[in-house]
Amino acid sequence: MSIERLCRLFFIPFMIFVLAGAAKASDMALAEVLEGLKDDSFNKKKEVISQLETIDDPRVMKVFQQMLDGDLHFQEQEPQLLVFTAKTDDGLAVTAVVSGETLGVVNKRDLNKVKVNNSLRKDLRAAIAKLSLNNKDSKVRRDAVRNMLRDIDSESVVLLRDRQSIETEGLVLDVLAVGVAIYELGSDDASLRLAAVDILGDSLESAARNALLPLVEKNENGQYKLEDRELRSAAIKALARIDAKLKYNEWAETIYFGLSLGSVLLLAAIGLAITFGVMGVINMAHGELIMIGAYTTYVVQLLMPNSIEYSLFVAIPAAFVVAGLVGVAIERGVIQFLYGRPLETLLATFGISLILQQLVRTIFSPLNRSVETPEWMSGTFEVNSALALTYNRGYIIIFSLLVFIALLMVLKKTSLGLHVRAVSQNRQMARAMGVRTGWVDAMTFGLGSGIAGIAGVALSQLTNVGPNMGQAYIIDSFMVVVFGGVGNLWGTLVAAMSLGVINKVLEPWAGAVLAKILVLIFIILFIQKRPKGLFPQRGRAAE
Repeated sequence: MSIERLCRLFFIPFMIFVLAGAAKASDMALAEVLEGLKDDSFNKKKEVISQLETIDDPRVMKVFQQMLDGDLHFQEQEPQLLVFTAKTDDGLAVTAVVSGETLGVVNKRDLNKVKVNNSLRKDLRAAIAKLSLNNKDSKVRRDAVRNMLRDIDSESVVLLRDRQSIETEGLVLDVLAVGVAIYELGSDDASLRLAAVDILGDSLESAARNALLPLVEKNENGQYKLEDRELRSAAIKALARIDAKLKYNEWAETIYFGLSLGSVLLLAAIGLAITFGVMGVINMAHGELIMIGAYTTYVVQLLMPNSIEYSLFVAIPAAFVVAGLVGVAIERGVIQFLYGRPLETLLATFGISLILQQLVRTIFSPLNRSVETPEWMSGTFEVNSALALTYNRGYIIIFSLLVFIALLMVLKKTSLGLHVRAVSQNRQMARAMGVRTGWVDAMTFGLGSGIAGIAGVALSQLTNVGPNMGQAYIIDSFMVVVFGGVGNLWGTLVAAMSLGVINKVLEPWAGAVLAKILVLIFIILFIQKRPKGLFPQRGRAAE
């Protein structure tokens, strides 16, 4: 028998046994300390809280919080276990503190509450703050400091200073400095107060601004309440700095949301740009191809409920294929007979859009469906206290640019791209040179439709999936294509991002509906001056 096999047979079971023994010993030690909480003496409980603070166990924090909330009890009958409680319609659901075992629902009369007084509540809050400040997760530490900013006293400022001396995370250090500065605003030392105002003026924490406002308050006669002119002047300048920074961050957030909207418009319009540019087809069913991509994402998640984190990696190619095949079917079944008659293609594709909507209503019902967002796309990236950027929108911006680059490579580096460019520039000459224009039309329409399906995957992460979701983007897509220049991908990129940012800039003061109307008026006026858009096609075909 090999040494490796011996290790597997003896060493691994031995380690499991050792770890299980250590866990059991830890449980016994915690249970022994917790026994003191059953005592009626508040002084005894105070000692227990001090002991628990020294134990490195995540259950201790929950014990403190439940005790503070009045949800920590112990059973009257043997064994007298300490339990967490939660209210239900039938009574109190109880869970053993040490083992974590669910013990069912009991009557309140069968339990004794672990009582606390005001002195104990103060100790518990201090203990929770201390444990939170020493947590390994920097976000937990930062949130703990922010909770303490509401009421800084002489005891809590000691905790903040102690943590400040050992903290290494920049964002946490900033909040700690704010907490200490808020306390020092009440100091008798004028130099300390001025230094505190200077620190608060560099912070974007809402508590910092709120602490400075009383220093510049006026009375009923319009005179400043604070007599110290130097301190008041410093506070006015500090508030001006904060307000200027908040304005810059507000603009940064608006641009970020504008770029994310522009990315969605880019994905929605880029497929339309190549089909409209190559074939001159006004495809009113383009929004429904986006909808098909979104429903494909929904179906993929239904088929792999235990792998939501990876579902989008399956949904993207699936949506491209499904929407692309539907697009090819539409082109081969209807549009190929209507080339050169744009009004009839508009009416025909509008009818197809209604058919697709009704088909989806029949299969999935008219109700909206929600698509789960994977955990890696959830949450926000906190730049500073006033600016937090959502991950899902950031991923969509990156994804849309990757799709754009991939489409550029297809059109410039493949034979299909060469044929597409040839047909878009001069269809008759391309046919005379042996290019199968019918095949190019079908593949181009399929490619544009597939990209619309991918746009549906992105949209499913921002909004609910429903039969009418595509209708909200069809007009915007046409506006992007016309504004950028028909058939020009770079024009589509610039137009999509520009319109997305303009929309978000206008929305705060004009409202969402009026902002869209203003953008539409702008495009109409722009087209009057430049009928071919920002980046018009060149060549004889463009004439």
